[in-house]
Amino acid sequence: MLITLCYLYLWARWGRRPAALVRATVQRLRASRCSFTFCGAAVQPRGARVCLSRGGRVFCVGESESIDDLNKWALFLVSPFILEAEHIAFVTESIWVQGETLQRPSSSSESIVKWSDCCLPLACRPGDPYQLIAEASVDNFSKLGVAFMEDRLQMADGLVPQKIVSVHLQDSTLKALKDQASNKQAQILQQNPEPSVESKPEPDVMEHVGGDDLKVLGAQPTEGEDGTSGREPAGEGDVGVGSIEHCHLHLSSCHECLELENSTIESVKFASAEKIPDLPYDHNGTLEDVADDICLDREGRKVNITGRAPNILFYMGSASQESLGRFQEVRSVLADCVDTESYTLYPLSRESALRDPWSDNCLLLVIATREAIPEDLSQKFMAYLSQGGKVLGLCSPFTLAGFQVTSKSVLRETVQNLVFSKADQTHVKLSVLSSGYVYEEGPGGQLSMGKLQGHLENEDKDRLIVQVPFGPRGGEAVLCQAHLELPPSSSVVQAQEDFNLLKSSNTRRYEVLREILTTLGLNCDLKRAPALTPLYLLPAAEEIWDPLMQWLGKHVDPEGVIKSSKLSLKFLSSYTSNIEITPSALPVVTDVESFLSENFNLEIYRQNLQTKRLGKVILFAEVTPTTMNLLDGLMFEIPPEMGLIAIAVRQTQGKGRGSNAWLSPMGCAVSTLLVSIPLRSQLGQRIPFVQHLMSLAVVEAVRSIPEYQDINLRVKWPNDIYYSDFMKLGGVLVNSTLLGETFYILIGCGFNVSNSNPTICINDLVAEYNKQHRAELKPFRTDDLIARTVTVLEKLIDTFQDKGPNGILPLYYKYWVHSGQRVRLGGLEGPEVWIVGLDDSGFLQVQQEDGEIVTVHPDGNSFDMLRNLIIPKQQ
Repeated sequence: MLITLCYLYLWARWGRRPAALVRATVQRLRASRCSFTFCGAAVQPRGARVCLSRGGRVFCVGESESIDDLNKWALFLVSPFILEAEHIAFVTESIWVQGETLQRPSSSSESIVKWSDCCLPLACRPGDPYQLIAEASVDNFSKLGVAFMEDRLQMADGLVPQKIVSVHLQDSTLKALKDQASNKQAQILQQNPEPSVESKPEPDVMEHVGGDDLKVLGAQPTEGEDGTSGREPAGEGDVGVGSIEHCHLHLSSCHECLELENSTIESVKFASAEKIPDLPYDHNGTLEDVADDICLDREGRKVNITGRAPNILFYMGSASQESLGRFQEVRSVLADCVDTESYTLYPLSRESALRDPWSDNCLLLVIATREAIPEDLSQKFMAYLSQGGKVLGLCSPFTLAGFQVTSKSVLRETVQNLVFSKADQTHVKLSVLSSGYVYEEGPGGQLSMGKLQGHLENEDKDRLIVQVPFGPRGGEAVLCQAHLELPPSSSVVQAQEDFNLLKSSNTRRYEVLREILTTLGLNCDLKRAPALTPLYLLPAAEEIWDPLMQWLGKHVDPEGVIKSSKLSLKFLSSYTSNIEITPSALPVVTDVESFLSENFNLEIYRQNLQTKRLGKVILFAEVTPTTMNLLDGLMFEIPPEMGLIAIAVRQTQGKGRGSNAWLSPMGCAVSTLLVSIPLRSQLGQRIPFVQHLMSLAVVEAVRSIPEYQDINLRVKWPNDIYYSDFMKLGGVLVNSTLLGETFYILIGCGFNVSNSNPTICINDLVAEYNKQHRAELKPFRTDDLIARTVTVLEKLIDTFQDKGPNGILPLYYKYWVHSGQRVRLGGLEGPEVWIVGLDDSGFLQVQQEDGEIVTVHPDGNSFDMLRNLIIPKQQ
C-alpha cells in the first residue's frame, strides 16, 4: 500500500512523464510476482490498486495472474522457447473492428507505437476477445502500456487492444509449451503497420499573389514569415495521411539515371548553361525559325534533325550550393522519366537566361526555385511561352494571369492525398508532399485550363496541379505545388508513416510525372536495352579451378560450345569486339585475370561465401537476357560440388512498347542458383519449401548480421521479400526438374539492394534505421549480399534435411508478414478464417471459426494479400 501511495505521489508531481513512472513501477514491483494491468477504468480488476489514470484508462497493480491451461491456445513457436529472465509475459486482449469504426490512434504529438515492434508473440486464442500471449522487456512492456493508455498503440487487420495484463507462466505451462512445440505446426503472430491519422497544424495566414496584366505574368507570391522552404522535413504534427495502397515492385522497371548519363549524354555532362556556345541574339527571332528543324519520327516522338540534342533547361534561382544540389535532385528525377538519348539537361542561370538565345533550342523550361522570379526574367519566360514554349513549374511562385499562388500553411510540408486527372480523363490517386501553396483564381482574366489537373482530397479540393494553355502558337505550362521532384527519403519527411505513404505512391508519382512530360511534348518511352555483354567464368575458390577446366574440356564440342534447348555457350580464353553476342549465343571468357567489373567484386563475393558446395562457380554478365537460361546446358552434368550460380548486373526481360525492352534496375541483386536435392530426402519430399527457404535466406542474410537484426525486412508467402508487410522489394522464381532420383532446381532471385526507385530497397531501410536510431550502419553491396544469401540458404537446406520443416519454421515465422491475418476462402463473400502457419508441405494453414485447421493454397499460385483471397486446396 505504501509503495502504491508513493507512486501516486510521483504521478501527481510528474504527471507529464507517465512512461518513466510506469517503467519504474514495473521494474520495482515485478519481483513480487504481482500482475500489471492496463485497461479501461470501468473494467479494472477487482482489488487492484490504481497507479496511473489517463483518458479513461488506468494502470493498476494487483494479485498475480497465471496461465496453466494451454488446451485452447495455439502455439506460435515450433522449438521450445525460454522466457528470458528480465522479460515479462503478458496477454493482450483485442476486439475486431471494421469499416469506419476501425481503430485510428489519436492525433497525439507522441509517435504511434506498433505492438509487433515491442514484443515477441508466443501463442494466441482466436475468438472475442482475440487473446495473444507475448513476452517483452520491462522497457518495451512499459512502452506498450503507456501507448495503450494514450491511445497510441497500433495493431493490425482491425484489431483494437482492450486490455494488457502481465501473467506468470507456471513451470508446468512452460513444460507443456515445450512438449507442444515438438508436435504442432508453428504459427507466429506479428502485427502489420497501420497508417496514422491526420494531425491538424495551426492555421496560417494566407498570402494572395498574382499579376494583373501580361507584363507581370509569372509574378510571384511574397514570402511570409513561414517561407516556403521544401528543404524542411515535416514534423510529426504536420502529417496529413490518407489510405495506404500496397505497391508491388516490378523488377524490370526504371534504373538509376546516373548510369544512363555516363553512356548517353555525350555533348555535355553536368554542364552549366554558361557553356552553351554564344550565338548572335536576334531579338526578332521566334521559335518558328527552329520549328522547321524539329519533326516527328515514325513513332511520333520529337526529334531534332539539326543533329543537336534538344535541351531541357532548369532554372533553379540564385547561384548557390543549395541551388546546385536542388538541380541535381530535380535533374535526376526527370532523367528517370525521359529518353536521355534524345535530350540534354542543363541548368539555366539568371545571367544566361537574360543573355543567351536559349529559347531557340529549348523544348522544355523547368522552373524549380522557391525564390521570387525577377521581373526581367519573368518577361523572358513569358516571351518563351508566347513563342510556343513549354514550361513545367515545380513548387515555384511562377504563375500566369488568371491564377494566383496562395499560401496554406496547414498544408506546408505535409503528406496529402492527391487526385490527378490525366489527359484521357482517367484518374490517379496518390500521396504527395505538399509545398503549402495552392492555385486559386486571381486577377488578370480567366484562362482556359487544360485536361491535366490535380486537387487534394480535402473539403476545399485545393488545386495543386494546373495545366494552362498560353497564346496562339501552342505554348503551355503545367504548374505544380506538389513535390513531384522529391523522392521519398528520411531527409524529406520525419514521420515513419509519411515515409511509408510516399514510398507506396512512388510508382504513381513517376506515372504522374511522365504524363505531364508527355503532355508537354517529351518522349517518355521506355529506354532501350543496353548491348549484351560476354559472360565470365569465375571460381569462388582457387582449388576448384583445375577440376572445373578438366570437366569443361570433356564436355564442350570441338568448337568449345555447350548447347542446350535455350542457348549455346561458347567458351573462349579471351573476347574481342568482333565476336557476336546474341540472346541465343553467348561467349564465355575463361581468363579470370582479365575480369574487371565496377559492379561485381570477386574478392568481396569470395569473402562472404562460406559454403561447401553452393555458389562455387560463377557465370557473370554485366548485361544478359536472363540468368534463368544461362545454366540450362550445364545443370545436369556439372558435379554438385561445383555449385553453379549465374549473376548479372542487368537483365533484358521481355519487351515493352514496340521494340523497346524492359531493363532490370541497377542496384538489384539478380542471380540464378543451381541446387540438387535427392528425391528421397526431407526436402525432396517437400519441394515447395525451396522457395520459402530462398526468400528466408535473403532476409536472414541481412538480419543475422550484428546490429542489423532490426532492419524491417520480411518474407511474404510463398516467394516474396518485403519491407515490413508494406512493400515488395524482391522475389523468388523456382524451376525444378526431376531426373532419376534427383531434383535439379534453378532458383532465380532478384531483390533491391541500392535502387531506391521506383519503390524501395534494402539500403533505404538501413538509412531509415540510421536516422531513427542515430546509428551508422553501412549500406550493402549486391555482391556481398548474394554471397551471404547463398551461404544462409545452404545452412537452411542442411537444417531442413536434418530436422524437416520444424527445423526452419521458427525462423520463417519470425520474419513472415501473415501472422494473425484474417482472410476469406474462395472470394469476397467466402467464410473468414485466420492464417496460423504452414502445413508439412509448405502450404498455408488457416483456422476456421469452428476451430478446425485446414490447408489452403492461392488461386493461380499467387497470394493476393490486398484482397485477402485464398482458394481452398482440393482435399
